[in-house]
Order: sequence, then structure tokens, then C-alpha cells
Amino acid sequence: MAKRKDPIKSHRTQRQFLSPGQMNITREVDYIIQRAQEHDARLVVLASLVLFSTETGDAWILDSEENAALCLARDGEKQTFTVFDTTTQFGIEWTATYHIEGDTFIVREESGQKRIIIGYPTREILHATRHKLK
Repeated sequence: MAKRKDPIKSHRTQRQFLSPGQMNITREVDYIIQRAQEHDARLVVLASLVLFSTETGDAWILDSEENAALCLARDGEKQTFTVFDTTTQFGIEWTATYHIEGDTFIVREESGQKRIIIGYPTREILHATRHKLK
């Protein structure tokens, strides 16, 4: 995997692709939050969903088809959110939309607040959404 250079520090995000039979949303959300709390950059792809953690302690779940976003952790602190998972279905209460412009991750929350974040693994996220498993 290629390393992405950043003016402040290098980032290395490990990726994992899961097949539909391996999917467990709740387990993956817990995993990615744990990675964020340990400041470990990871990326997990579940069909159109992308979960990622950052070295700064943030964690997100994204729906690449709907451009929906949900912040799971910020600065290592687990956020309040709603995600449920059963053997036949799952649900996520999305609280924002996102888009990526180059190295910039832009989030618009339901409240209308816009957040611009630099330093997330945007290239890896874009690559994962283009090569997702179906």
C-alpha cells in the first residue's frame, strides 16, 4: 500500500474488504471506534459502506451511494449515534452528508453546520468507494 505524505506527518491506513457473509455492522462499528481510540488509521469496506478511523482519534461510517455520514468518534471519544443490526437487516441513523474535494473531507450536518477537515485518508476512501464489493 502506498503511503500518503502530508505536510504535518505521514499517514498509513490499513484496509480490509469484507464479503456480504462477513458483515456485522455493530461489530465493525465497535472495531473502528476501538481503532480510533488507539489512534490507529484503518478502513473497512462493507458493500457501499466505508468505515474509517484516523490517527487523530476520529471514526466515521459513510454510505458512498447516498453520500451519508455518521461520526462515530471524535478525538478518541465515542459519539452518540444509532446503529442497529439483526441477522436479516441493519439500520443507521445518518446525521450528515459528506463529499471529498482533493485532500479535504467536507461534512454538512443536519443542523446545517459545515465542517471542513484536512488530514483524513481521502484518497483511500475514494479508492474504496470506487472498488467496493457488490
